[in-house]
Amino acid sequence: MERMNPRSRSDAYGSRINRSHSPILAYSVPWASIILGSILPVFLLAIAMPMVPPAGLLLLLGWRLVRPGLLPVWAGLPLGLFDDLFNGQPFGFAVLGWSLALIAIEVIELRFPWRSFWQDWFTAGILLVTYLLSGWLLSGATPTASSLVALGPQIVLTVLLFPLFARFVARLDQFRLTRRKRIA
Repeated sequence: MERMNPRSRSDAYGSRINRSHSPILAYSVPWASIILGSILPVFLLAIAMPMVPPAGLLLLLGWRLVRPGLLPVWAGLPLGLFDDLFNGQPFGFAVLGWSLALIAIEVIELRFPWRSFWQDWFTAGILLVTYLLSGWLLSGATPTASSLVALGPQIVLTVLLFPLFARFVARLDQFRLTRRKRIA
């Protein structure tokens, strides 16, 4: 019987033997995706009504709820600082909002260690609505009933988009963990 070279294997498991996760991808994909999510709304069309959801915050909440423990609680500070450069709110708003959101998620997970999709969506929805309403109040504009009505579609769109962003984060997490490097 002819002996097969183990490096020329093309079976289902031979390509994964003696492989390890790439530490560069494992640590950089969450941070880079949130940073790109913060930049994304800049490239979208500017309209009179606020319609663009805060993609950076959606990705931050997605990473924190899909992969708990991956991002530290203090990650809201540098990521929020970067988002403050692009979101148009008063400087420091995203730093405070994102940090408080991560602390709130940490407290909720300590109180309710079991989690489900619906609980994650409800938690993210409450945090997103709070973030958008506080941004509306602190933006410097006069809060009126008509401006609140104009903010309504953005709030609804943001809350409804969270499951799609969570699914996108799950795909990024698969990408992050399947790219492997060969160990000698």
